[in-house]
Amino acid sequence: MAVALGILIGLSLGLLGGGGSILTVPIFVYVFHFGPKEAIAMSLAVVGATSTVGAAGHWRAGNVNVRVGAVFGAVAMAGTYAGARLAVLLSGTAQLTIFGVVMLTAAAFMFRGRRADAAERSSALVFGRTLAVVVFEALGVGLLTGVVGVGGGFLIVPALVLLGLPMREAVGTSLAVIATNCVVGVAGYIGRVQMDWTAVALVTAGTVPGITAGVYLHRFVPQQALRRAFSFFLVAVAVWILYQNLSTALATRS
Repeated sequence: MAVALGILIGLSLGLLGGGGSILTVPIFVYVFHFGPKEAIAMSLAVVGATSTVGAAGHWRAGNVNVRVGAVFGAVAMAGTYAGARLAVLLSGTAQLTIFGVVMLTAAAFMFRGRRADAAERSSALVFGRTLAVVVFEALGVGLLTGVVGVGGGFLIVPALVLLGLPMREAVGTSLAVIATNCVVGVAGYIGRVQMDWTAVALVTAGTVPGITAGVYLHRFVPQQALRRAFSFFLVAVAVWILYQNLSTALATRS
């Protein structure tokens, strides 16, 4: 089951440049019954390893913008480390609640993909004039990565497209940024959270072939239709997570 679910995670990352953590955290929590903090830390390890493989594939295809990725990645790494340190002050319930809200935000980005596509066609933005925007967005994505284990692909891809990168290049660059974010995020959790490396290895055994297939299929699958369908799935999972945490909070108070 771990390997099969890992394949789905990998396909999401390869096809969309994101979605790995949004799937991995609920799988570790609700399928394999790890605690929220352990699930978030383990998710970062799985998605980091998987994104590295995917970024390498996109690099070979010429879909990684090194200049933008270096700036975005450097700022995001700082935010990720700070977020991982901040996460130890939050309860697992609080982290999952934030995670559910982030999922709804990601679904909105996914559903509004047509605007991002329009920006790709008409954008005349110059990287130097938007450096402040890049830094602001990268810092926010990094903090989210550290706090709730979200690699940030669903936030990074639209941001990169709005900066003027073609969709395929945004996906490849996003994976490179996610890989570096996750490495730093795991470093922030090591020594503070007990991680089950066997479970990490089993899920990763599925995500690696999954993302390899996703990178290959990326050129053939209609991105708009895929984003819209996945956005509805994200809403459903987010509502379930928020419901579960609200029920837990109410039961604890009573």
